[in-house]
Amino acid sequence: MKNEDYKKIAIITCCIDDWGGSEELWAKSIPMLKEGTEITLYKNSINRSHPEFIKLTNRHVQLIELEPELSFRQRLSRKVRQMIKRIGTKDYSENYGIAKFYEEIKATNPDLVIVAQGINFDGLIYAWQCKLLNIPYVIIAQKAVDFYWPYPTDRDYMKETLKHAKMCFFVSQHNLQLTEEQFGLRLNNSMVVYNPIKTKVNALPFPDTEQGYKLACVARLFVIDKGQDILLRILNKEKWRARPMTVSFIGTGLDEQGIKEMAALFKLDNVEFIGFHEDIENVWKNYHALLLPSRSEGLPLSMIEAMSVGRTVIVSNAGGNADFVTDGLNGFISEATEKDFESAMERAWEMRKQWQNIGTTASLYITNHFPLSPETDFANHLNNILDEL
Repeated sequence: MKNEDYKKIAIITCCIDDWGGSEELWAKSIPMLKEGTEITLYKNSINRSHPEFIKLTNRHVQLIELEPELSFRQRLSRKVRQMIKRIGTKDYSENYGIAKFYEEIKATNPDLVIVAQGINFDGLIYAWQCKLLNIPYVIIAQKAVDFYWPYPTDRDYMKETLKHAKMCFFVSQHNLQLTEEQFGLRLNNSMVVYNPIKTKVNALPFPDTEQGYKLACVARLFVIDKGQDILLRILNKEKWRARPMTVSFIGTGLDEQGIKEMAALFKLDNVEFIGFHEDIENVWKNYHALLLPSRSEGLPLSMIEAMSVGRTVIVSNAGGNADFVTDGLNGFISEATEKDFESAMERAWEMRKQWQNIGTTASLYITNHFPLSPETDFANHLNNILDEL
């Protein structure tokens, strides 16, 4: 019988990077959970030297790798064990990480499992293991993609997994609705939560424009999501080359080399790459507007952060962007195509003398429509679920 004085929570994160923006919500909610709550984090590979994992360790979060780097001898030993298991059982799975997760939570029997996904179904296989073991779970989806649907052979178990979750959390109404459409069911056990931002909601002084306009594309360098290639094609046109403006790509990612080589191919001298910056509020002191031509999103933190500090945003109609941006009022929005996004950029350029006022309106909108502490709200939801259990 479990000790009623404390609860055990297991978190499984599907993030393939060392750390991503999708980790911030559950990580920052940990201090707000009820005193005595024990946390175990599962992830395929854990970079224990990363500052965020050091913080988790200091908070006494147990870190367990599901797919650690193995020596040749260890890999061979695993293969032998898998072959033996395969001979003796009919439900053998080749996926070692999922099998290990199943055995771990079966042994530890947590009170609640948090399945933190990158998109809206890439972690449902882990949630399904919880369902098989009758262990309560919640699901977080950080993104949903119009052109990426679940495989037909996965649909049935995924639908059952979604329906039996204690709660399905989404970061935008768009993502929730798209998930319902993709699976053909209404998720009455769902709600929208937001990710915490790194900026204060306060309009910064507007930078001087005598030397021209500085725009920033703050995003992971990953074109299938963030669409930097769309932006580079636009900037390659003569009229944008001739205008007194520069564009800084702020971030790192899988497509960094490809994006840089595309910019070099176009010989763009008004484009620069300045890498990842932790102190984004300080970065915005020197920039006038955000460019974000994303093909898919949840709700981009870079947009919310830019609006919060009083900067004009020029974004695509992806994810929850349209829930926050009204074209020509507190930003500019279009579809994620070269033609449409350039049209939004053109509208913004024609109104560039009003960018300071547009940014002030954007900051006020965030004040009125974005929670002060999303991580506290999320922790309260988790505490309430634990109480109900």
